[in-house]
Amino acid sequence: MHQMHMFLKKQVDISDEDWRAFSAGFEKKVYPAKSFYLKAGETENYLTFVDRGMLRFYVEDQEGHETTCGFAFEGWFMSVFSSFITRQPSRFSGQVLTETHLWRMHYDDLQKAYEEIRIVDRIGRLAAEALLLIKSDREFSLLTRSAEERYLELFNKAPHLIKHIPLKYLASYIGITPQALSRIRKRIS
Repeated sequence: MHQMHMFLKKQVDISDEDWRAFSAGFEKKVYPAKSFYLKAGETENYLTFVDRGMLRFYVEDQEGHETTCGFAFEGWFMSVFSSFITRQPSRFSGQVLTETHLWRMHYDDLQKAYEEIRIVDRIGRLAAEALLLIKSDREFSLLTRSAEERYLELFNKAPHLIKHIPLKYLASYIGITPQALSRIRKRIS
């Protein structure tokens, strides 16, 4: 929980009293590698901080082909926000890639924290703005960057973790075949 506290202190000036009140709403959950955080069709009920480990988020088409659309690494807040906000079933699945330790807060507890702890409302706004920027940057990258540039962007975000992500998931996220990604990795190493 210390890592989450330090992350938030970089974003906002949160008092010790507000931190204690806010953090009391989180529970720890440990997922083994290759398990599911959330399956498509389930409703996302948690705002989550990744304390250790990593996850991938993907969609599946009618033929069962998976397309990786995002990752969550240590030190990041995450959620399937479209489901979390609307309270509707998720179109995305979240799979744990390595043993992962999460701190999570239920939707109802977050709504209560918004009402009772003034700084949490600001944290929520900043989180929404950050999510919008991440989505905007991803869209821009897909439209304007080469596959190699997209790989390097992801590598620079989490160089020590990316080696644990199977090649097929990285390639899917970048929008190329695993063979093309192997050639890129060989060329830049």
